[in-house]
Amino acid sequence: MRAVSIVGIGQVPVEAATSWSLRELGVEAARRAMADAGVEQVDALACGNMLADELQGQKHLAALIADEAGMRGIEALDVGAVTASGAAALRLAFLMVASGQAELAVALGVEKMSEGVAMPAISKALDAEREVANGATMISRNAELLALYLERTKAPAHAMVWFAVNAHKNARNNPHAMFHELRVSARKVRGSRVIHAPLRLYDCAPICDGSAAVVLAPSEQARAFTDHPVRILASSVATDRFRVEDREDPLVLEGSQVSAHKAFREANVNRGDVSFFEVHDAFSIMACLQLEAVGFAAPGEGWRMAAERQIGIRGRLPICTMGGLKARGHPIGASGVYQIVEAVLQLTGRAGKNQVRDPKVGLVQSIGGAASTVITHVLGV
Repeated sequence: MRAVSIVGIGQVPVEAATSWSLRELGVEAARRAMADAGVEQVDALACGNMLADELQGQKHLAALIADEAGMRGIEALDVGAVTASGAAALRLAFLMVASGQAELAVALGVEKMSEGVAMPAISKALDAEREVANGATMISRNAELLALYLERTKAPAHAMVWFAVNAHKNARNNPHAMFHELRVSARKVRGSRVIHAPLRLYDCAPICDGSAAVVLAPSEQARAFTDHPVRILASSVATDRFRVEDREDPLVLEGSQVSAHKAFREANVNRGDVSFFEVHDAFSIMACLQLEAVGFAAPGEGWRMAAERQIGIRGRLPICTMGGLKARGHPIGASGVYQIVEAVLQLTGRAGKNQVRDPKVGLVQSIGGAASTVITHVLGV
């Protein structure tokens, strides 16, 4: 397997509802990434999406977007890992280039959630027979995890407030973020309406539209495309018991833990080398549990990292540096690729006012379902 680098990035602003069609969103992000890499053609396209067949009645999306973008004849494949589909697209594109099956590959994530009713479709990430049939949703599952966490740790009722405050503060400096014009205080978070007790509005990422893409090339050729390539040091996937109630401890995200440790070994880095962590904060409790699973916080102490401002841009471990899923927005199939684009901006010193000091290693995790699948990427310069 050969080393692989990111040589081009592209993203469109996340919006609550865009006037662009699903295919237009995908084509635009792919074209922007290819233009950034200075290429007009690639060998392969991996497209991450979760909801197009439900909301737009569209399957076979990768081939459709490849055709619309003028990339006829290439290998174009749909990739699905529900809410981690964007990260799965990156992993497939990475493996294509690493194996030598492609010289240039695009990893694309695209989602248009504003058409139709998204939440019932999102719930299909759970067990249809044993969870959804009994009324479970992604929201109810995360509410249960938060309730269990608060009960076990005796943390205050508003323990998760600072995850949302941090995300929204960082989104203010990200012009691609859905909430870049919104000011959010701790008081506003604490007073937001209850969605599913104890989850409140600001504990949850929004429904939205968006698309992001990256171009991958062999590292030995990367500087032919850009002055600032970023290496993919590791790509790993791990799974947990599918249903939360079947896990030995529901508050231990084994998929997050195992995939991170696999990635650290592959990249030959440790936690102390990580400059920032792009967590999958679709729900604030998941951000907290990821910090604990990977070992940045002790069990039951993840919320304290946020409360003590250790997760800010100048903190011990910056997270959600451009707003995260919570404040940049969570267009589900695209979120994993947005995370990668933002990590590249950090590692190449292009994150503007949100720039982390001298970053060398970026850790990115994307969660599929109720953390049944976790995909980890380690990036470095």
